[in-house]
Amino acid sequence: MPTTHSSIEVRAPANGRKFLTARWVNLGMINYAINPELLQPLLPIDCVPDLAPDGLARCSLVAFDFLDTRVLGIGWPWHTNFAEFNLRCYVRRGERRGVFFVREFVPRLAIATMARWIYNEPYYAVPISSQTSLTDTTIEIDHTFRVDGKPQRLRVHADRPASLPPIDHNAEWYKEHRWGFGTSHRGRALTYEVNHPRWAIYPNASAIVEIDFAHVYGLRWAVLQNATPESVLLIEGSGVSVSPYHETK
Repeated sequence: MPTTHSSIEVRAPANGRKFLTARWVNLGMINYAINPELLQPLLPIDCVPDLAPDGLARCSLVAFDFLDTRVLGIGWPWHTNFAEFNLRCYVRRGERRGVFFVREFVPRLAIATMARWIYNEPYYAVPISSQTSLTDTTIEIDHTFRVDGKPQRLRVHADRPASLPPIDHNAEWYKEHRWGFGTSHRGRALTYEVNHPRWAIYPNASAIVEIDFAHVYGLRWAVLQNATPESVLLIEGSGVSVSPYHETK
């Protein structure tokens, strides 16, 4: 399993350069250990898999809600609150630990188009619904979406309230990442920074995953179809800011 004693970067305040701000809330995160060879054809420029001590790489299904989204300080009508569903993998570029995305789904074509145009991120617009159910002691999120008309669903249930885990908790390895990596339209290494405070988690999270991995993400991801997740997290979330990207040759 991943450990965090020496690998988590201390979160510094944002440097003031913000392309996007929003609140990311109720993040369901389903975490898998995978053979690092699975990532080799997909890695962004100058990235390598961020291997845990067991020699395996990691990936996560993540479902959450964007709220009060603003681009360059502007909240665009009908595009401020929406759900996202993504598959992300954990990598390094030099000493920086971060993530890259295999595929990201959102419900609005304009959002997907902007992300692909500016950050060259693999965004797709599909029908998505997101529901959060609360009781005094529990929380459940239920995300459904369709790819080529085929329904996909993820439900995550946990207890309330949320609290910050110890700094050496396994959850830190998955939820605290400052850097996003990709490859620009010009074929150069692309880096952007994500800032948020340390996230609290809801205890005793469990999930029901009804995803056709091969259909949604490609045949190489069929290995996750019957895989047992290494862990399940339901994260409270917070306000976030995303920097403009930095491109290097």
